[in-house]
This record gives sequence, C-alpha cells and structure tokens, in this order.
Amino acid sequence: MADHLSDALKKLKLASADSATDSVESCLDCLLKALAHNNADASEKVQEMGVLPLLPTLLAPQSSCTPKVANIIAEVAKNEFMRSPCVEAGLIPPLVQLLHSKDQEVLLQTGRALGNICYDSLRFECFQATINRKRKECTKMTNWSSMINSDSPAGVGLTKNTLELCHDYQFCMNFDEGRSAVDQAGGAQIVAGHIKSLSQNTDPDNGKLLTVFCGMLMNYSNENDSLQAQLINMGVIPTLVKLLGLHSDNTALTEMCLIAFGNLAELESSKEQFASTNIAEELVRLFRKQAEHEKKEMIFEVLAPLAENDVIKLQLVEAGLVECLLDVVTHTVDGERDEDVAQLKTASDLMVLLLLGDESMQKLFEAGKGSVFERVLSWVPSHNHQLQLAGALAIANFARNDGNCIHMVESGIVQKLLELLDRHVEEGNVTVQHAALSALRNLAIPVVNKAKMLSAGVSDTVLKFLPSEMPPVQFKLLGTLRMLIDTQADAADQLGTNAKLVERLVEWCEAKDHAGVMGESNRLLSALIRHSKSKDVVKTVIQGAGVKHLVVMATSEHMIMQNEALVALGLIAGLDLVEAEKDFVGAGLVQVLHKLLSDERTAPEIKYNSMILICAVMGSEPLHKEVQGLAFIDVVSKLRSHENKTVSHQASLTEQRLTAQS
Repeated sequence: MADHLSDALKKLKLASADSATDSVESCLDCLLKALAHNNADASEKVQEMGVLPLLPTLLAPQSSCTPKVANIIAEVAKNEFMRSPCVEAGLIPPLVQLLHSKDQEVLLQTGRALGNICYDSLRFECFQATINRKRKECTKMTNWSSMINSDSPAGVGLTKNTLELCHDYQFCMNFDEGRSAVDQAGGAQIVAGHIKSLSQNTDPDNGKLLTVFCGMLMNYSNENDSLQAQLINMGVIPTLVKLLGLHSDNTALTEMCLIAFGNLAELESSKEQFASTNIAEELVRLFRKQAEHEKKEMIFEVLAPLAENDVIKLQLVEAGLVECLLDVVTHTVDGERDEDVAQLKTASDLMVLLLLGDESMQKLFEAGKGSVFERVLSWVPSHNHQLQLAGALAIANFARNDGNCIHMVESGIVQKLLELLDRHVEEGNVTVQHAALSALRNLAIPVVNKAKMLSAGVSDTVLKFLPSEMPPVQFKLLGTLRMLIDTQADAADQLGTNAKLVERLVEWCEAKDHAGVMGESNRLLSALIRHSKSKDVVKTVIQGAGVKHLVVMATSEHMIMQNEALVALGLIAGLDLVEAEKDFVGAGLVQVLHKLLSDERTAPEIKYNSMILICAVMGSEPLHKEVQGLAFIDVVSKLRSHENKTVSHQASLTEQRLTAQS
C-alpha cells in the first residue's frame, strides 16, 4: 500500500503540472483509499512529498476533481499535525471560494474540509461526554466529519458520535491559524448564509449538508468568544432554532443544533436573541420525545445556561418544562444507576434555577396553591439528599417576598425545615444545612413571622449548628438569628445572655479569611444589644471581649454596619459605662470617633451617632481626658454649619456638653 501511495503521489505531482484530468483522478482515488486504510500514515506521506501546495490549483470550481480534492483535504485534516500545513499551503482561500458552488457534493466536502482545519485537537485534550464545560469524563476524540461522510444512513446510531462533534477544551498557546484564515476569507458568513437559505428544505441530502455546515461553524467558533459573538451578530441563533423545529426527525442535525446552542448560550449577548425565538417551546417539545439518558442530558446542557436569563426562565415555565422536570424526578428518585442519580440532580437543580426569576417563581407559586409548589415541598422530608437540598433551596427562592413568606409560615413549612435540620446536625450534609438555613432566614424577614418562628423553636434548632466549622453554614446561621431577633426584645435578650453564643461570635469576628462570616458576626453582636437594650446582654458582651470588635465595626466601609456599631456602642455606654470603660480605652474608641467626625466623607447619620456617643462616654474620667486631648470642640464646632440640620443641631448640643465639662 505504501509503495502504491508513493507512486500515486509522484504521478499526482506530475499530472497536476500537466493538467491531465484522468491521471489526476486516478491518483486522487488511490490517495483516498490509502487515507481510508491508514489515515495518519497516508497523511504523513502527503506532507513529506510536498503534495499539499499542489492542491489549491486542483480546487477549480468547474473541475470534476474538486469534490475528491476537498474530500482528501477533509481526511488529512483529521490529524492535528496536518492542520497548520493545510493553512500554510494556502488551501483556505480556494476552499472558501468553493462555498459559492451550486454542486452539493462540492459544498459537502468543502464544509468538511474547512470544519476539520478549524478543529484544534490540542485544545480538546480534556472534554466531557455531554458537552460544554462539564468535564465529566475524558475519552478519545472521533472526528465528526468521518461520521458524516460514512455510508450509513443519516440519523442511524449517531448519538455517541454527535456528542463528539464539538468538545470542551483547555486553551493552549498555539496560534489558531485555521480559524483565523477562515475568518479573514469570510467563510463563516457564507456558510451561515447557506444554512439560512437551506433551512426550509427537509430533503435528507439537504439535512446532511446542513449538519456538515453546522459542524463547521461549531469548530470555527467553539470556545472563542469573539467568533461566537460574530456568529450571533450574523443572526445564526434564530436560524438554528428554526432548524431544530423543521428537522426534528433528523437525529444528527438535531444534536448538532443542541451542541451549537450549548456553545453559544454561554455568551451573555446570546440570551436576548434566544429570548426572541421559540427556543423554549422547541427544547421542551424535543425533551418530551426523548427516552435515552444521553439525549436528555444534551438538552439539559442547553437548558442550564439559557435558564440563567429571567425572560427565558418564564418562557420555559410557560412551555411546560417544569412538568417534564417533575416527571424526571419521579422516575429517577429511587434509581441506583449513575445516570438516574445524574438526571435527578440535573432536573432538581434546573427546577431551583427556574425559581430564581421573580415572574417564573411567582407563576409556579400560584398563591401557595400551585401543584408544582406542593410537589417541591414534598421533597423536603425525602430520604434523598439531593431532593432535600433542592426542596430547601426552592423554599428559599419562593420566600423572596413578604406575601409568600407569610403564607408559607402559616402553612407549616417551618416545622418541615426544622425536622430536616435535625436530621443533619451531626455529620450532616453541609449543602442541605446551608439550604435549610437560607430558607429559614428568608422566611424570618417579615415582622409577623418572627414571633411565630421563635415559638416554633427555630432559634434552638439553629443554635445546634454553632459548633460547625463550615463557613457557609456559619454565615447562614448568623443571618438567620439576626433576622429572627430584629424587633424581638425577649429573643434578643435570651440569645444575648447566652455566653456560648457570644463567645462563638467573638471568635468569628476575627475570621479574616471569611469576610462574610466576620461581617455577620459583628452585625449579630450589635443586633443583640440594639434589640434587647438589656444591661445583662451588655454585660455578657463585655465579659466575652466583644466590645473591641464593635469599635472596629464602626470603621467599616459599609455605612449600615458603622451605624449599627455606633448605636450598640452608645447603648453599652449608657447601660454599663463603668464596665466598658477599659475596653473603650483599649480599642481606641475616642480616636475612632474623632476620625469619623473629622472626615468630610463621613455620612450625616454616622456623624450624628458619633456625637451622641461622645456625649455618652463623657461620664468616664479616662475617656473624658482623651476627648479633651484631641480637641473635639474644634471638630464639633465646625459641624454646627453642616448642611444637614440634624447634624448641625446635635453639633450645637455636643459643643455645649463639651464646653460645660471642659
């Protein structure tokens, strides 16, 4: 075979120079047979003998050899080491010119050739069987064009191969010559035009050509934001959506469209175009027809990025996706196969994602009487951790307005969440803990819910997670308690005198590696004092070394935290200045207040509360001396002319107090 190939290549070089068509065709046939027998070896021989530079002259639009030459280029370009040489041999411009041909075979082979040259295998070392950045498994690539050019009937046994049409890849540093050359020659625009003009034609041969062209555009743009944006601007998305609807019986083309959607949907700029089509209806219709896990997974991979858009969320809900998802959950919840577990997770996660949109969420809530809402609630007591998680997250998403929260608390959801948390106290599932606490926090926001939730024992259950070393759980625990005690004096008093809680809060106030936990700890510490206004709570905080953290909190970049800290410090000074005196001095409270009042950028509310606090600490001799030493009168007197009347009035009162005690 090797000798025959060498002879054929030599003859091809001679025949091409003499333009002997018959000789050329016989040489091309020999080369195609060699490529079919051992593609890599034959391709290497083509490169060694310098045949590639001869091929541009053989790509004449009217030549009978042209389809075979384009086929040969497509075959050799299956090999990564041949793609750059194809570009360097100047094959891209004549190939792009062939896209103007009316001959379907020429178009088919040209599309294959360009698609394979654009494909960069070095960028696809790790990829996922179900496409689009999931990297679930690694496998050896099968080039999409070899499947398209096979003799098997279109649509038969193509699922596995079509999943390999366009794989996720890791970026490498080599220059992407093929794509760049096609871009410069305007190839993508011509192909996009062909797809648009051919989209209405449902002839099987036409479907094969459409599949090749779609594959070419995918390889051209895959994982390249600028090229994907280029295709979006060409209006490719509406055309592909029409293809999905008109050619739903063509398995290969349908799957190719899905993979293209998965690629393009990652770009935020694509969402608006998708939303202007009937993509939601088409995907849901297609999903209902699928029985195989692999095909459902392909559709899921498209739905996930699309469902990040609120408009599309609502469209998917209206198209009936939720019913499909609930059906998947029903059929997989007790399954033990890996694919059942995967489908259950994907379906329940997607359900939660749909609930992130305000309109889609409210549509599914249906005033708390919707069947979907009730089904999701039934997930919470499930034995399945994934459903427990999804159920808790769904409740958290439903609990995004007061009306929904009030209804859910009245319907007894709190008890279900508490029972769920009790099942996960010791060595429980952290994600479930986090989700359930998130739901309780949201439910506790309406004032009318707080007392009911406290009576139900929410704070006691939440405190069971105080030993947790997981920052996400700590963060939600703190937020839940803070919401519960807002305006609830008795609860704030009870929690504020809990020495173990205060000790833990003080510890978390120093969690510099977890800013969220640190901030929430400070805010809860302040809230315990502000809402209880209790001397016993103040004493517990002082004994727990919490005062210094409130002083630091007063310097926060967030005004709301500054204000909360200053009010709490004012209450400490008013309720137990003697005990707090040492901590105030040690934490540099007076210096902090001087800086806040001197800084022109300080908000009026902060200046006002700082002056209130200055007056409150004047009863302490050491603090009084510090105030005098920093010449506060000069700073305060300037504030009498402040544009904010409340600040200017308090400045006058504070100046009088300072003068009287100077």
